Amino acid sequence: MGRGIGRLAAALALAGVALSAALAGGVYAAGKIDGKTIRAKSLPGNRLTPASVPGNRLKPGTLGAELLAPGSITGVQIDAGTLGQVPSAVHADSAESARDAQTALNAVNAIDAAKVNGHSAGCRPPTRLFAGACWQTGSSEAAVTAPAAASACANQGGELPDALALLAFSQQPGIVLAAGDEWTGDIPVVSGPGAYAVVTVTAAGIVNRELSNATRRYRCVIPLVS
Repeated sequence: MGRGIGRLAAALALAGVALSAALAGGVYAAGKIDGKTIRAKSLPGNRLTPASVPGNRLKPGTLGAELLAPGSITGVQIDAGTLGQVPSAVHADSAESARDAQTALNAVNAIDAAKVNGHSAGCRPPTRLFAGACWQTGSSEAAVTAPAAASACANQGGELPDALALLAFSQQPGIVLAAGDEWTGDIPVVSGPGAYAVVTVTAAGIVNRELSNATRRYRCVIPLVS
């Protein structure tokens, strides 16, 4: 009887020592376990406490976009070089390209400003810009009939001036009408076939008229575009 009690007491004592050692070891382990002692991939994500792992401890690409909470990543944490172009930026580039294209077109137009639909635009000597056209600054050397004068101007791509326009042009600096008078393109009187009067303007600035078969000097008005 006494021997059995002794064995039981020894067993209880041994069990107490073992329990104490186990508890002490557990406390030691609990105090010493950290991230370095955890085997890789040994803990599933649902065993981690929220906010217990900082972002700088995660391997890039380990978290999918669906696992990120809204607002959890700020702009300073994003490498701008990894992002594609946003739609607004594409439109901005298109707008910039359009402005560049327009600037280039304007430059070409500036160089080719002397052309309108392939034609020259401007007044060449000895003509002067007046009333939207190019007027010859001097009269013809020879005096001819009114029909001949009109034909000569037409061959140059122009026409005889109107009487009042010629009178206004004669008042421009450096412009002097031929002695006597010059033909215009105005026909005030037609008395019969081939018999008509044509308005002339004198060097003194007087509007007159002469028969079409008379001879007078003239000057032509050439369109600005020729």
